[in-house]
Amino acid sequence: MTSIPTMANFTTAQVGGPVPALISIQSLDDLVEASKFLWGSSIPFIILGSGSNILVSDKGLDCIVLHNRAHNIKINTKIDPPWIEAESGAILGTVARQSALRGLSGMEWAAPVPGTVGGAVYGNAGAHGSDMAESLRMAKILHQKKGVEDWPVEKLAYQYRSSILKREKMPVVVLSAILNVVQTSRDEAWERIKLYQAHRKETQPPGASMGSMFKNPPNDYAGRLIEAAGLKGRRIGRAMISPVHANFIINLGGASATDIWQLMTIAQETVMEKFEVKLEPEIELLGEFEK
Repeated sequence: MTSIPTMANFTTAQVGGPVPALISIQSLDDLVEASKFLWGSSIPFIILGSGSNILVSDKGLDCIVLHNRAHNIKINTKIDPPWIEAESGAILGTVARQSALRGLSGMEWAAPVPGTVGGAVYGNAGAHGSDMAESLRMAKILHQKKGVEDWPVEKLAYQYRSSILKREKMPVVVLSAILNVVQTSRDEAWERIKLYQAHRKETQPPGASMGSMFKNPPNDYAGRLIEAAGLKGRRIGRAMISPVHANFIINLGGASATDIWQLMTIAQETVMEKFEVKLEPEIELLGEFEK
């Protein structure tokens, strides 16, 4: 008997309900073939990478999930400037470490960031003063109607934690990315990675979470506002606003997506009431949520 896949097993928050089918994608050819088939059959689907930065409803999703494991990384140091080409299922931290080991700099910021290259291109992931808008040279995009295209970084129309792909929900799949790097020493690049990883360990909570819940408002920090609102340590069910960093909700084990969503709603409403600041989610909500 085949079991029904549950998204809780594939998301970093360890929550989420069932889906009709989850297909493991091992190569870009598989990703292109599966996407074209599903589009051609009018079957809705989503691409899943590492499962970070998303909150999937307890009710699950009425679509096919393509679990992207296409993770090849090519590094060219024989040209000036050098470049990295990473498939969309590659883990950002792996890209950063492989780059540093070859004495290349430019991706160290990504070493502690959970998520894949495809998700980073889609959402303009960033940390430590840099982001994909700065690091990306070109993205290879599969468009439902136009086929495979090379998009220069300008075409992504990046904004803070956003791209035109994310804002307009375009019918595309990110296949790979060419990333900007410069020559440096292995020791220098690796030292920066160790520094960023140590900072993450000191300032961000361990445990199952989605990553940062909300975008930072202009000239402020979401975590500061949530803490100032007195919400650190607030719990619903088995979900808790982290006492370490208030812009994280931790699954203490057995939390539901509804528990997490209700805490997010409380954070938004309380911060608005106390400070008249609207917190915008950095994560994406997938599926149905009801108050």
